[in-house]
Amino acid sequence: MTDFLPDLNVRALYDAFDASVCDLDCGLKCAPHNPDGSGKPVCCDICQAVPVAYKQEWNYLKTATDLWHLWRGDECTQDPCDPAELLAETPEHLLLLACQGPAHCQRPFRASSCRQFPFFPYVTNDYRLIGLAYEWDFEPTCWVISHLDHVTLAYRREFIRFYDDMFSLWPEEFESYAALSEDMRTAFAKQRRRIPLLHRNGGTYLLSPASERLTRIEASQLKKFGPYREDAD
Repeated sequence: MTDFLPDLNVRALYDAFDASVCDLDCGLKCAPHNPDGSGKPVCCDICQAVPVAYKQEWNYLKTATDLWHLWRGDECTQDPCDPAELLAETPEHLLLLACQGPAHCQRPFRASSCRQFPFFPYVTNDYRLIGLAYEWDFEPTCWVISHLDHVTLAYRREFIRFYDDMFSLWPEEFESYAALSEDMRTAFAKQRRRIPLLHRNGGTYLLSPASERLTRIEASQLKKFGPYREDAD
């Protein structure tokens, strides 16, 4: 990542990426299964997923709301991560944040990492953004990952538009997601698994990590994980 930081109209980007992931409150589905027993939704628990923000976002958020503060590394008392290691792994154009918790959430001021969770823009080996893939480390805990059929078309459209606009302003950020997509292909190839993909054309596919061949599938037929294996819905 270079030192180039484009000007971003953060408020406009947020307003255009405001759709809910699902029509139901998925946080109520995963909260009972939070590994630390806190009863918090996994995506809203910084002890499970530390939010990140672009530096431009933080410049906006720190003056617009009291919801956020810079992550200190001492917010979690159970099984804390190594703050120095996590900070060292954080790209220079991003900052780690912590919030006041889900009970105090201010939806208009959610960071982009909150809005995109559990997804990231999937970039093919030949550099095309073709859809939404998910953060596979959260397969055992995130309800949405086991219920991709509940992801709304409105959310999918806004997600793609957000990253189309972002990448047009910031090509270096496109490169970072191309690298993450490559990491996912490597991980799934080792497991001999295909990658579930919510395609930008509105369909759902399984993608071969070796050839990137797409096979269309009904989202309701995709694999479920962890405590959600027996879900009837």
